Amino acid sequence: MREEQKERTAEKRIKRPSWDEYFLNIARLVSTRSTCLRRQVGAVAVKDKQLLATGYNGAPSGLTHCEDIGCLRQEMGVPSGERHELCRALHAEQNAFLQAARNGISLKGSTLYITTQPCSICAKMIVNAGVEKVVIDGSYPDELALKFLEEAKIELVVMGT
Repeated sequence: MREEQKERTAEKRIKRPSWDEYFLNIARLVSTRSTCLRRQVGAVAVKDKQLLATGYNGAPSGLTHCEDIGCLRQEMGVPSGERHELCRALHAEQNAFLQAARNGISLKGSTLYITTQPCSICAKMIVNAGVEKVVIDGSYPDELALKFLEEAKIELVVMGT
């Protein structure tokens, strides 16, 4: 009877996501808050399996959202990965870092889960924040960012697409 019970229990087991899948799924959910017209990105900072901060790309608090006034970069035909200074939005990683800073939370030794590869600006912030691992779910046209992460010996895990 006990053996039969074990078999039934094994058959009923659900497939639990790995920790990387779990937190990347949370980053995907966070990205749904984005107000960017070109790309919805979410980021979550985690340490010891505890969520520290979240961020999505969008205009700074209190400023008009891109979805309401349009996108200057889109109007000018600026390719993805170029002329970040023309964008009114903060990147998801930047918003996660600012949320952590505002709440007095160190990201040293953390893992950052992002729905897209970081740009070179965010990669430099990742290095200086002390993030040890970055898990991404999509590419971005910025090879320099990958070089920064590699040089800083930050582990990069590419999942999904």
